[in-house]
Amino acid sequence: MPSLQQFFKLAEHGTNVRTEVVAGVTTFLTMAYIIFVNPAILGDAGVPKDAVFVATCLAAALGTIIMGVYANYPIGMAPGMGLNAYFAYAVVLGMGVPWQSALGAVFISGCLFIIVSLFKIREHIVNGIPHSLRVAITVGLGLFLALIAMKSAGLVVANPETLVRVGDVHNPHTIMAIFGFLLIVTLDRLKVPGALLIGIVAVTVLSFFFGGNTFHGFMSLPPSIEPTLFHLDLQGALGLGLFNVVLVFFLVELFDATGTLMGVASRAGLLVNGRMERLNKALLADSTAIVAGSLLGTSSTTAYLESAAGVQAGGRTGLTALVVAVLFLAALFFAPIAGVVPAYATAPALLFVACLMLRDLVDVDWSDTTESVPAAITALVIPFTYSIAHGIAFGFITYAGLKLLTGQARQVKPVVWIIAVVFLIKYTYVTA
Repeated sequence: MPSLQQFFKLAEHGTNVRTEVVAGVTTFLTMAYIIFVNPAILGDAGVPKDAVFVATCLAAALGTIIMGVYANYPIGMAPGMGLNAYFAYAVVLGMGVPWQSALGAVFISGCLFIIVSLFKIREHIVNGIPHSLRVAITVGLGLFLALIAMKSAGLVVANPETLVRVGDVHNPHTIMAIFGFLLIVTLDRLKVPGALLIGIVAVTVLSFFFGGNTFHGFMSLPPSIEPTLFHLDLQGALGLGLFNVVLVFFLVELFDATGTLMGVASRAGLLVNGRMERLNKALLADSTAIVAGSLLGTSSTTAYLESAAGVQAGGRTGLTALVVAVLFLAALFFAPIAGVVPAYATAPALLFVACLMLRDLVDVDWSDTTESVPAAITALVIPFTYSIAHGIAFGFITYAGLKLLTGQARQVKPVVWIIAVVFLIKYTYVTA
């Protein structure tokens, strides 16, 4: 396919159409859970579930197409986990804000994103991140991904006394997840192409025999999106004085997406001198997806950490993202098939990728505690608070504070001071 080769520069990135397709399918399978989880979460806030299902697929497809075709990165986009929970449980249910007004707040935060992206303010922010914190973000994402994977596999469960504990290792789902993980590691070591996808498919097949999985048919017509399409209430968002809500959306979107973009790009070897060459295009794709998602009727759309699974499968260009987008559109009509892959089948792939992401720890200068401690704080806070944004915030504040206290303030770039102060103000005055 000469046209695809040239447009996505496959040879230049050391990949081919087959590898990109396999990577796209792998990424989609690890992201597919959002098609069903997002409607459930937003449905708790009163947003029509069937319409959210359609909005989720369309927003994910649109954002991913822009990321792939415009920015040429193998990164999938979809409504973000954490952001949808904040939307539903903190803003709508907790603050009593109508979901239409909450969508308006998402739209405003997306517009702010576009502005800071067009003027490359966001790019300067990212490029101003110290090397130690950039490494820590990648490692923190790996730990976060590992926690999500082990939770999905049933290896880690909640405990009121110790916060977490080991799950039931006799559960068939957990056993199959462990088998899938070992299978993926073995196949990868033997350099078998598509090791992650093979592992996901193998566990899914086993789930029909040992996991109680059932087949619900091939196709179904998508429900109507009309109940949420263009139902955002901008006047309500502005009239309710939702500055705090917009600020939180903005900050979380900024650092969740930025951290994910850098982490996945680093894992793919797409950083040049520690920077993303087409970062501004990726940021504009992310910003546009947020605005489009709010118009369709879903919470903030963002870059997905699960894209690392596709990168591990060999994805290096926007063709991987394009495959993901096509599959999200197909999911509108093949919802029964998309829903047949259980979470414990994708968990092994995510856990394997997480293990690989931890190796970046060797790039931290452990001899300088003003560099290593903020890096460690960032990496640890991300999984322990279940928030990429909080981890990055604590990292910036610790980095700036330690440099100031040790007389190295001149080494800190202005953008680091600004971000640290903004986060301090947020934690001091913003309670939302």
